Order: sequence, then C-alpha cells, then structure tokens
Amino acid sequence: LLDLIASNFALHVTDDMREGFAAQGLDLVQAVTLASIVEREAIQDDEQALIASVFLNRLKVGMTLGSDPTVQYALGYDESAQTWWTNPLSLDDLKFDSPYNTYIHAGLPPAPISNPSLGALQAVAFPETSPYYYFQATCDGSGYHTFAITFEEHLSNSCP
Repeated sequence: LLDLIASNFALHVTDDMREGFAAQGLDLVQAVTLASIVEREAIQDDEQALIASVFLNRLKVGMTLGSDPTVQYALGYDESAQTWWTNPLSLDDLKFDSPYNTYIHAGLPPAPISNPSLGALQAVAFPETSPYYYFQATCDGSGYHTFAITFEEHLSNSCP
C-alpha cells in the first residue's frame, strides 16, 4: 500500500512542480508541509495560490506563519468536541508549546499537518504574486478570506 501511495505521489508531483518548489526556496518535504497548511486554511480551492503567497511572503521576511490549523494539529483530538480540528481556538490554545505551533515558532513545522491535495501542492509550486502578509475568514460564512498587507489593515477586517 505504501509503495502504491509513493508511486501515485511521484506520478502527480511533476518536474515542473519540483522546479516551482525550488523557486520558492523549498525542498520537497518543506513544500509538502506548506501545502498541508494551505490545504487546511483554504476552504475555497480558488484561494489556495493566494494563501500560499501569504505564507511564502511571511517566510521570506522571517515572520511566524500564525496558522490556526498548525495549532489544531498540535492540540490533537478534542474529546469534548469530538474533533481533531478544535474551532474556535482560545488564546491559551495559541500559546500551546509545540514545534507545530506556528504562532510561537517561526518557519515551517517539522512535518505536514494533513494530506495536501494536488491543488495545494500546485499552489505552493506556483503561488500568486501578492503583497499580502495577513488573511482571515470573511464574516459571511462563505469560506472565503479577506487579505491585508499591514497588521492594522488586518485588524480593520475583523468581524463585528
């Protein structure tokens, strides 16, 4: 089964994608790790490349990724809510000390947090070019995000 999974992965991760990862300064493991975060953040597939650009912009300037799904992964299974993906996260959750917590540790976590789709892998290989460093879910429940360049702009995008 593992050989089948590895063969399927190799069929879908093309040389062009590997070159795209390298152009972003990522090796294959780093690219898959970032794609796993993009996978969990992007509810709408058409935002994956823009969300990837935000994380790549943050990595380039040494910011933390500040990704909720990395904290959710670090926390593990929430018995009371019966989910692996605790939502919403508390302020105490965001302080949970784990190498997967990208609020307190800069750079990528040590390994993927989920199984990324081919779309998320392509988004990391070929991200949109954007000036954005922040994003958050829109207030309408659509699964889309608002994007911001500055932290002040990000705060002004908060839901009432």
